[in-house]
Amino acid sequence: MRILHVWNTAGVGSIIAKYMDRIYGTESWVVMRKSFDKFGFTIYGECWDCSAEMFALRCLLLSRKFDIVHIHAFDRFVPYLKLLYPSKPAILHYHGTDIRNRWLLRQKYWSKADAILYSTPDLLDDETPKNTIYVYIPNPVDTGMFHPYPESKRKPNSALAFDYYLDVNKAYSYAQRYGISLEILERNIPYRELPKKLSEYEYYIDKTEIPSLSKTALEALACGLKVIRWDGEIVDGLPEEHKPEKVVQKIWGIYQRLLEKT
Repeated sequence: MRILHVWNTAGVGSIIAKYMDRIYGTESWVVMRKSFDKFGFTIYGECWDCSAEMFALRCLLLSRKFDIVHIHAFDRFVPYLKLLYPSKPAILHYHGTDIRNRWLLRQKYWSKADAILYSTPDLLDDETPKNTIYVYIPNPVDTGMFHPYPESKRKPNSALAFDYYLDVNKAYSYAQRYGISLEILERNIPYRELPKKLSEYEYYIDKTEIPSLSKTALEALACGLKVIRWDGEIVDGLPEEHKPEKVVQKIWGIYQRLLEKT
């Protein structure tokens, strides 16, 4: 089975491709535009330095070589793909702001997909059409990359937060509640260096404005940090559903069902 991942939101495509190939022996590839991957998420796959139009055209041409096309967030691509290859399974995978509160606005795109996946439960809302099947796929964490670092010098009672969807006052109030010192940084750390940076702290304060754990928060849990989530509660330990083996097992079943229909 050959799978093409188009776009690579937060590196999720790379993680799925890496573990799908490792566990199920598939042949996966991930393509992303270089200008939209400033943190270096595309560790498994490649980035193209080209315009939006050229990216879409190259993806359309490349898609003919693959059995399944798994599209992350780039929903405008779906109608063109299905027009050119009507029988080729197209999976559309939403991850956050690409669809949050925008279901009706984006319907002309996602309605052409053969399967619709979403990464956090809060993405379904009152305007989400009820006559379509959506599958919740928890964000996977690359546990081969994000894990406790025994040699790390973790500062006790320290917390890290990134200034992204963050109410700074709320973050400082959480730090005060738990008696920890807080450092707020811009999210400009290269992805390969993130595990080491996270491992310097005991806590990670997640984004305060969205009621779901971010991918970075999940990665912090995998590194052994405690996470203070949006409502001030503490979470400890990476949930099983976010381990890559569990995630790709669920997606593998979807791939198989779609291919059986072709």
